[in-house]
Amino acid sequence: MQNRLMRIGAGLLSVWAGLASHVAANGPDPGPLAGTALLERSGDIASELVAAADLFLLDQLDQATRDPKERWRRNGTSPAAYKASITTARTRLGHLLGLHDDRPSPAPLSLVATTDHPARLAGGNRYDIFAIEWSAFGDVKGEGLLLVPVGREPVADIVAIAHCDVSPEQLCGLEPGLAEGSQYARRLAESGCRVVVPVLVERSVRKQGISHREWLHRAAYVMGRTMTGYEVQKVLAVVDSFQSTSPRGRPVGVIGWGDGGLISWYAGAVDPRIDVTAVSGAFGQLDRLWSQPADRMVFSVVKEYGDVGLAAMVAPRDLLVETGTAPEVLRPRVGKERGAPYEIIAAPAEEVAEKVARARQLAGAAGGDRWLKVVASKAPGSEAMLGHFLQSLSPGTTLAAPGDALSAPESLWHTDRRQARQQDAIDRHTQELLRKSHHVRQRQFWDKLDTTSVDAYLASVEPFRQAFSENVVGHFDLKRLAANPRTRLVDQSPKWRRYEVVLDVFDGLFAYGLLTVPVGIVPSEQRPVVVCQHGLNGRAQSVVGEERYHYYKAFATTLAERGFVTFAPQNLYLLNDRFRTLQRKSNTLGKTIFALITPQHQQIVDWLGTLDFVDPQRIAFYGMSYGGRAAMRITPLVSGYCVAICSGDFNEWVDKNASTANPRSYVNSHEYESFEWNLGHTFNYAEMAALIAPRPFMVERGHHDFVADDWTVAWEYARVRFLYAAQLGIPDRTTIEWFDGPHTIFGQGAYDFLHHHLKWPAPISP
Repeated sequence: MQNRLMRIGAGLLSVWAGLASHVAANGPDPGPLAGTALLERSGDIASELVAAADLFLLDQLDQATRDPKERWRRNGTSPAAYKASITTARTRLGHLLGLHDDRPSPAPLSLVATTDHPARLAGGNRYDIFAIEWSAFGDVKGEGLLLVPVGREPVADIVAIAHCDVSPEQLCGLEPGLAEGSQYARRLAESGCRVVVPVLVERSVRKQGISHREWLHRAAYVMGRTMTGYEVQKVLAVVDSFQSTSPRGRPVGVIGWGDGGLISWYAGAVDPRIDVTAVSGAFGQLDRLWSQPADRMVFSVVKEYGDVGLAAMVAPRDLLVETGTAPEVLRPRVGKERGAPYEIIAAPAEEVAEKVARARQLAGAAGGDRWLKVVASKAPGSEAMLGHFLQSLSPGTTLAAPGDALSAPESLWHTDRRQARQQDAIDRHTQELLRKSHHVRQRQFWDKLDTTSVDAYLASVEPFRQAFSENVVGHFDLKRLAANPRTRLVDQSPKWRRYEVVLDVFDGLFAYGLLTVPVGIVPSEQRPVVVCQHGLNGRAQSVVGEERYHYYKAFATTLAERGFVTFAPQNLYLLNDRFRTLQRKSNTLGKTIFALITPQHQQIVDWLGTLDFVDPQRIAFYGMSYGGRAAMRITPLVSGYCVAICSGDFNEWVDKNASTANPRSYVNSHEYESFEWNLGHTFNYAEMAALIAPRPFMVERGHHDFVADDWTVAWEYARVRFLYAAQLGIPDRTTIEWFDGPHTIFGQGAYDFLHHHLKWPAPISP
C-alpha cells in the first residue's frame, strides 16, 4: 500500500513540477486554500499581531479595574464581620507579595555602634536619633534609624518609609537632599512619636544597566518572592517588635512616600495590627504597574485587588492618601542597558477621586464615612497629611511646630556599607531558596504522582496541569471565536505550496502563520503535521527561509520536503520592548504572555485538524530557542499536540533565571520578561516535561549552545528520562540528541524522532 501511494505521489509530483514552472514564470496565484476565504490583509501582519495583543491586554486590564463584581466576598454589615470576610484575601495578598519566610520571635530593636561611631548619631531637647538593626526573616536584618522622643512617653509607634532613593538620614534631616517640609520622620518625632526609618534597597544602576532593586527582584520573583515583599517583611518585623516592647494599647502607624508609600500600603493591607496607614505618591499607581519599575511587580495584583481592592483591604482601619506627590520619573532603556524601561507618573486627581469613591463603596457600612481620607499636596509629608495621621493615631495629638534640624557627625554612619549589607543579605536569602527548591518540587510534585501505570499517571498529573494553566501560564476565561480562516498562496515549488493563514481567536486577538503543504497528497490521504516554531524576535518566515546556513536551517521547509504538512506560527515574542510590555501587562493580571499564545495554538491545532489532508491525531510541535521555551509551556496545555521537541532551550531553567552566580543567568541579561512568578517552587523544565508525558518528548542539544552548559541540561533531563524509562516503562518515547554544534536546529535525530512517532516514512537516501 505504501509503495502504491509513493508511486501515485511521484506521478502527481511530475504534474506539479510542470505547474510550478508555469507559476515561476507568471507568479503564484494568490488564491486561498480550498474551504477558506481570501486573506486580503496587507502590511506587516506580525507587527499588527503584537499591536492587537497589546490592545487586547489593555482592554482586559480596563475590565479588571472596572468590573463591578467583587473579587472577594465582603461582609460590610459590621467592622468585625468585614475583617473576618477578608481573611482569605489578606492571606492571598501575603502569598503574592511572597511573605512566606518566618520572622523570628519578636525582640527589641538593637542599637548598632562601632569603634568609629556610637549608636546615638544625633540628639536634641525633643528627640534623639540612633542607628539600629533588627532580625527580619531568615538571616536578613533590617537596618535604619530610630527616633525617640526625649523626656516623654511616645504617643504612637511609627514606621516611616521614604522613596527608595531617599536615605533614612535625609528623611530625618541629617543629610541634605530632601526639602525640610518633606522630612516627615523628623516632624513625627518632634510631635512625640517613636519612629523607625528603615533603609530601602536603592534603585541606583549596577554596571549591567540594571538597578539594584530590579536585579534582586528578578531572582526573588522566580522564587515566589518580591522586592516589595521583602521590605514589607522588614516593616512587619518592626511591628512585631513594637507589639512586644510597647505598652498595651499604644497605636501603631505606617507612613511612606513613593516606593515607601507602596510598602506602607501593602503592610497596612496584610497586617491588621497596623492602626493607621498613610500613603503618599502611590495611590492610583497599581493599575499601571506594568509601566513602572520592574521591581514593583506583584503577580496578579490588578486582577485580584487593584487600587480599589487594596484600599478596601485596609478598612475599617484608617487609610490616608496624599495625592500629587508621586516621585515622577521617565527612564527609557538606552543603548545596551539591560534593565527594564519604566515611568512613574502621578495619578490624575479625577482618577483618584473615582477610585476613592469605589473603595468606600466596596467597604460598605463597615468602613464608615471617615476611614479613607484624601489630602492633595505638592510635596510628600504635608502638614495637613501629618495632622490627619496624628489625629487618627492619637486623638487630641497635634503636629508640633518644626524645630531646628539636628546636627550630625561630619562623617555620618557608613551608609554605603549599610546599603551593600542589605543587598547582599537579600541575595543570599534568595540563593538559599534556589538551592533548596529542587527538594520543594520533589515533595510537592514528584512525590504525589502515581506511576504504577500510564493511566494512573494521567489521572494523577491532571491537577498539576490545571495548576500550571491557572497559576503559572495563566488562562483567560473566554470562549474562542470561530476560526474564520483566511488564506492566500504566497509561494510554491515543485515540492510544496505555501499559504499565509490568519485565524480569529478572541475578540481583538488573532493567530497568524505559514502553512506549507507538500505536493503529492492523494485524495482521502491524511498527512501528519509538524508545527515549527521560531525563536526570540523571529518570524514565521524565519523557519521557512532559504538561508539554510542560518540556525533555523529552514526546517519547516525541509520537513515539508520530507512529506510532512508544516505550519509556522507567528508567536508574540517579537519587536523587543513592544512584546516585553505584553508580559508585564499579563503579569499584573496573573498571567504570562503564553496565556495569549496558548489559545492561539489551540485554535491553530483545531483548524489544522479540520483540513482534509491532515490527520488530527498526528500533529507535533518542534520549537527552536524561544520556540523551545514555547514547547515547554504550550504542549502541556494544548490538546492535539501528540509529540514535542524542545531544541536549543532545555536546561535547568529555574537556576538560569534565579541564580546570581551562574554566568549564563538571565538575572544579568536584557531579557527582563523572562522571569515567571514562583516557578522555582512549582515547575522547572523536568516538571513541565512531566506534563507532556506520556506523549513522546525529545530534546535537541548542541554542545556549544550558549543558552546553557551541557551539565545543566543533563541534570534536568535525567529526571525526564527517569520518569519515562524507569517509572512509566516507556523509554522509547523520550530521547536527547547531543551534537557538536552551536545554537541551531540539527535536524537529524529530531527528524528521525518525528518520522517514527508520527508514523511517516523517512525519505530513502540515494
